[in-house]
Amino acid sequence: MTAFNVVRFRVKPGHEQRFIDEHRKARPKFKGFIGGSLVRTGDQSFCVIGEWRNLKSLAAARPQMIEILDGLREMLEDLGGGLGVTDPASGEVVARLAATKSPKKRPARARRKTGRVTARRKR
Repeated sequence: MTAFNVVRFRVKPGHEQRFIDEHRKARPKFKGFIGGSLVRTGDQSFCVIGEWRNLKSLAAARPQMIEILDGLREMLEDLGGGLGVTDPASGEVVARLAATKSPKKRPARARRKTGRVTARRKR
């Protein structure tokens, strides 16, 4: 069953663009990794969201993910509350949420072109 992981970060001031650039150039080769996104949630706040084929694949990739995190640690601030520099969560999908479908748009009516100018009649 598909699984997701979400990791929250707070980047030190002045390191935001470097943090983004590091994620843009990353090409993780995790077995079972479907894809992911880096989401900016505030001026210095970010979340990484990853999609996985299953929870087993996600768990097997954790050591590699920690290696990547180790390369980014100098850019991160402690989140406080005993969390350290990350706030991770992961689990299996239990329900898919479908977007509502918007009604189909009708094609616009074509305007007739007569090629002549007509004067308005006065009443």
